[in-house]
Amino acid sequence: MDKRSTNLSDPVEGKSNVAHLKDKVAVVTGAGRGIGARTAVRLAADGAAVAIIDITAEATADVVAEITAAGGRAIGIACDVSDEASVTAAAEQIAAELGPIGVLINNAGVLRDNLLFKMSASDWDIVMNVHLRGAFLWSRAAQAQMVAQKWGKIVNLSSTSALGNRGQANYSAAKAGMQGFTKSLAIELGPFGINVNAVAPGFIATDMTRATAERTGTDFDQMQKAAAERIPVRRVGRPEDIANVVSFLVSEDSSYVSGQTIYVAGGPKG
Repeated sequence: MDKRSTNLSDPVEGKSNVAHLKDKVAVVTGAGRGIGARTAVRLAADGAAVAIIDITAEATADVVAEITAAGGRAIGIACDVSDEASVTAAAEQIAAELGPIGVLINNAGVLRDNLLFKMSASDWDIVMNVHLRGAFLWSRAAQAQMVAQKWGKIVNLSSTSALGNRGQANYSAAKAGMQGFTKSLAIELGPFGINVNAVAPGFIATDMTRATAERTGTDFDQMQKAAAERIPVRRVGRPEDIANVVSFLVSEDSSYVSGQTIYVAGGPKG
């Protein structure tokens, strides 16, 4: 985990000094590490009380401790995002302990990469269930609380892999599906004061990309160097790069932005 300063009063890089989410409750799925963790910390810095969602309570502990040590408010909840009862129970717990959900970041994801002829049905189903079913279940649960408030922000995590990537037929299909899901929700929920957008990261240095390097027998530093040479801004992304864009999308500065997918990849995509 990135141990840089997260004191909520410090003007560190990428951190707003305006608590635009004061009195709001945010939920971030898959928030135990990587993009989810940095997004949760950023939203806490923006003033939100944050529910850290991950598959086990232990996975949420470090992020909850980081936020609370910096003066924020956070709780950790174990939740299988693909399980309807688990999501319903978690949403009810959040409402009871923090208040009604106003911001939802559907970030939870897994990889089961393989070429199509080697990919099992289980590899396909797990990826679809975590990404798409998980986003559906959490969005359905959260929108009920958002509609009652006549205000809400949903951000779904897509990926540049939505454009197609060798060995990722399942992941690419799921991430492309997130974009269609985003557009549909924006149309349905817009009349209730709810904005829905997606962020599609490019190469972001996380534990997940490190695991991909290890699985393919590639040195992670060399992988990053090679990727940076292909990226117009000549560097790979950091989780904070995604958190910064999410922060904008859940602010009132983006109140006229909905149904969009923003590629955060150091250069044009699509």
